[in-house]
Amino acid sequence: MKRTLLLLSALVAGALFPGRLEGAATMPEPISYTLRFPAPQTHYVEAEAWLPTGGRPAVDLAMAVWTPGSYMVREFSRQVEGFEARSEAGDPLPWDKTSKNHWRVETRGLSRIAVRYRVYSREMSVRTNFVDAGFALLNGAATFLTLAEELGEDGQRAHEVHLVLPPQWKVAVSALPELSAEGQERRYRAPDFDTLADSPLYAGNARVHRFEVGGVPHLLVNEGEEEGGLWDGGAAARDAERIARQQAAFWGEVPYPRYVFFNLLTETGGGLEHRDSSVLMASRWGLRTRDGRLDWLGLVSHELFHAWNGKRLRPVELGPFDYEREVYTRGLWFVEGMTSYYDDLLVHRAGLATRKELLARLSRMIETLQTSPGRLVQPLDDSSFDAWIKFYRRDENFTNTGTNYYTKGALLGFLLDARIRRATSGRRSLDDVLRLAYRRWSGERGFRPEELRALFDEVGGTGLGAWLDQALTTAAELDYGDALGWYGLRFAAEKKDENGGKLPAAWLGAETEVKAGRLTVTEVKRGTPAHEAGLNVDDEILAIGEYRVPPEEWAKRLESYRPGEPASLLIARRERLLRLPVTFGEKPKPGWKLEVDPGATPEQKARLDAWLKGSAS
Repeated sequence: MKRTLLLLSALVAGALFPGRLEGAATMPEPISYTLRFPAPQTHYVEAEAWLPTGGRPAVDLAMAVWTPGSYMVREFSRQVEGFEARSEAGDPLPWDKTSKNHWRVETRGLSRIAVRYRVYSREMSVRTNFVDAGFALLNGAATFLTLAEELGEDGQRAHEVHLVLPPQWKVAVSALPELSAEGQERRYRAPDFDTLADSPLYAGNARVHRFEVGGVPHLLVNEGEEEGGLWDGGAAARDAERIARQQAAFWGEVPYPRYVFFNLLTETGGGLEHRDSSVLMASRWGLRTRDGRLDWLGLVSHELFHAWNGKRLRPVELGPFDYEREVYTRGLWFVEGMTSYYDDLLVHRAGLATRKELLARLSRMIETLQTSPGRLVQPLDDSSFDAWIKFYRRDENFTNTGTNYYTKGALLGFLLDARIRRATSGRRSLDDVLRLAYRRWSGERGFRPEELRALFDEVGGTGLGAWLDQALTTAAELDYGDALGWYGLRFAAEKKDENGGKLPAAWLGAETEVKAGRLTVTEVKRGTPAHEAGLNVDDEILAIGEYRVPPEEWAKRLESYRPGEPASLLIARRERLLRLPVTFGEKPKPGWKLEVDPGATPEQKARLDAWLKGSAS
């Protein structure tokens, strides 16, 4: 964005002061790449880059160490091999690797040089590269070496990509505009490295479904969809179109020239937003169950919502990026949390989920948060700031010490929305906050935390910013009472016959998994009988008392004991046998299921309808 504005400013200056135009409008010579897959079954993409040197005796080349939207240093350069540099005549040039992601090449005075390298690509995730005999998904940050200065905030050189497909692949789609397509070759152009890094590239034989929203083309690229197979691509495209229409109506505009959903049916999961596209991973069986369909629709809605919130409306720290070191922000509760609040809500407003289904999914989020001990340890602000070292590097103790800014941020959005509606007698809502923030800050600069808090005061009344500040900076419990009272909702009471008349089973509070035939502990939450007994992650449970527990019989065996009953566990810890005294507890009753209060007033019911429909009450 900044570079576009700089160019426009140069053009305006040239119109006012003609003598200045020639120098101001001169753009640097682009970097050009050729990508090939001579043996895709070996999981490599081969790259050749032609780089202008500007007459320097040596140039410093570099690779990004992380990709936006995924806050962890991933060291993409570890997959680079076979690096070599040469002149246009083919003569080799001296080079040296100077750090983990930098290569210094001596140019011998040449104005243009070439480098070649290969990238091993077999990590099936939305943030990395994957290449096999069937298809390739390439992420820019994980693929392209560039001049080191282009990785900083001031890079403004165009990057061109020439893609050469293997004979067996017929489809190529990039988030970048396609300059040409002839036979097995495609050409694309990015105005700068930011755009290149933010524009995934797919090659293979995917089925592509097209639709328009607001006159803007949208593509659903289904890798793994087969004619007459398990995944109904036509139905998926129709649902994605309804979500896109709902979101365009929510924001009041379509901000991108074209949008691509790269939907990989690879029996994996996850999503990653880009400025004009998103990468989704799912199961080809995903649409065949109701929960699976709702999960996929929520993922589509979440990643598309980021085209407004996160990619254009964003904290000031999130762009332009420094691709060589961590970029810290305390705003991920807004970028991810607000997006997580609206993803399922807008699926409902698009008519693709029922009221009961929406409340059930919101209930699951509340239960997830309220049964995580870490919610009382790490404030939401800190969860965002420490994403680089904690959230994306989770270990077995994260549930005890960490806060998920997606989940808690979404629930904070739910509470904020209700507070604004109550404070304004239903005239305004969180929808208005986001739309006003978008109008003010979706351009070049982004927003600062204090500006956002002031905006909440402006829309929802004085005092809301202070309430928000406390919710963000302390680990105090969230209070759902006001929101439930406003909408006429309640947490459902436990039914007396919910246990089918059975006596309650013993409960330890440890998560277990059968690994190589062993019953192994994978998680121990604070405040549980397992935690108090000193049970550790990786312990192998062998017996209760004097009786061996077959791994597959663990849950059934616990049914033979009662809450409050003392026992001992025989465990193996690093191959040493130990006995741990334990007192079984009773599994906490699920108490976070939302339902409409049977005694809700007509006014409360009207407010609930207004929230669900996105209207004033």
